[in-house]
Amino acid sequence: MIESCCLILAAGDGTRMKSNRPKVLSRVLFKPMLHWVVDAAQGAGVHDLCVVTGCQHEMVETYLAGLDGNLETALQEERRGTGHAVMMARDFLNRHKNAHILILCGDAPFVDTETIRSAREFHLDGGNAVTVISAALEEPKGYGRIVRRNADGSVEKIVEEKDASEEIRRIKEVNSGAYWFRVSDLLGVLDLLKTNNEQGEYYLTDAVALLIGQGKNAGAYVAENTDAVLGANSCAQFQRLNEKARLNRLNQLMEEGVEIPCMDGVIVGPDVTVKNSTLLLPGTILRGKTAIGSGCELGPNTMISDSTVGDTVVLNNVQCYQSVVEDGVTVGPFVHIRPNSTLKRGVKIGDFVEVKNSEVGEGTKIPHLTYVGDSDVGKGVNFGCGCVTVNYDGVHKDRCKVGDNAFIGCNTNLIAPVEVGDYAYTAAGSTITQEVPPAALAIARAPQVNKENWVKSHKGEWVRKADGEK
Repeated sequence: MIESCCLILAAGDGTRMKSNRPKVLSRVLFKPMLHWVVDAAQGAGVHDLCVVTGCQHEMVETYLAGLDGNLETALQEERRGTGHAVMMARDFLNRHKNAHILILCGDAPFVDTETIRSAREFHLDGGNAVTVISAALEEPKGYGRIVRRNADGSVEKIVEEKDASEEIRRIKEVNSGAYWFRVSDLLGVLDLLKTNNEQGEYYLTDAVALLIGQGKNAGAYVAENTDAVLGANSCAQFQRLNEKARLNRLNQLMEEGVEIPCMDGVIVGPDVTVKNSTLLLPGTILRGKTAIGSGCELGPNTMISDSTVGDTVVLNNVQCYQSVVEDGVTVGPFVHIRPNSTLKRGVKIGDFVEVKNSEVGEGTKIPHLTYVGDSDVGKGVNFGCGCVTVNYDGVHKDRCKVGDNAFIGCNTNLIAPVEVGDYAYTAAGSTITQEVPPAALAIARAPQVNKENWVKSHKGEWVRKADGEK
């Protein structure tokens, strides 16, 4: 197999974004653009990657350290053009001088795996020293144009729009900024790049021109995905990028059998999976490594992040983070499922409930106004209204355990660490501080005292007025 590697150019300042983070870490559907590009390269089977960093490079390097794969970085301290960025990765190139290298822009999130694979095949089949990945646009303004030779259709030159004649500006094939190079050929022309242009920068397109001048084969692969060239240089452009990504993602899901009757406020991240016959209602946001089963109803106004949701689950006005919701669970409205929680099959949770770092057993019901934190709850349990597992004493957090088929009466406080046994009951209004044995009834509240005629003796005047009005 022919060796391949990848260089991602991610050093740009992105000053027009007016952001406090590097441009390549700006998010499209909650995922940094750079991560989209890394995923595309790895998905195409290119796993040896180097990312050229620059602006706020520490942030980019920290982010890359959290990704999977063989990733290294090279620093471009001065931003002097795309050719200069490649020069900063010379050590990486020298270690792969017998390979072919894919060069991508870190701020072009829509370059896709299929385009990369097809372009590599085109590049190798043509015996090319360089292959430009291009796209045919109806509105090519702002892009460099691909000028081809009439005889064989190979690339004659790439002309930036500001340098183009009116005839060349009518060309609709544009440079995406992505390339396949034979590394040995690229190394042979890097030192020949000049800065004789208005910006005083080293351009990677000049490397293409030099290879053509040496009589080397230069081709252009026209991507079927015209979005592969898209990027953004301002927040307004970035919003349009997000909207295009959002609509593309929703249309893809609908083709796979996901029901989205109204797209308003529905956002689904690129790494989310949703099975068929699931209904997404307005305001539903799915992000991170979330997996949704079949036949669910999500929304309205539901956020699910990095969680697994089973089949036939109903989540209405729910916030769910880093948790597992099993088949047949019904939750909401106005429920917060915090990280490390598991709702087992058939659980029912009503309004104004919070579950945190807890396992809730099969068929358990938590109807309303209850907090379950740091707890292990069995199956078939019923929580009355207003219950709290009191898990924090101001210094330590402890767990509560509730056995199968227990009944927790309204306004019960379970003071952790404490255990309620199987089939045990707690009386309404109890504050439980000691173990409740299985099948026992725990009453932990002061006895009721009725003081006869207390109101007349203490509020006599008020009583007389009230009697007079009758």
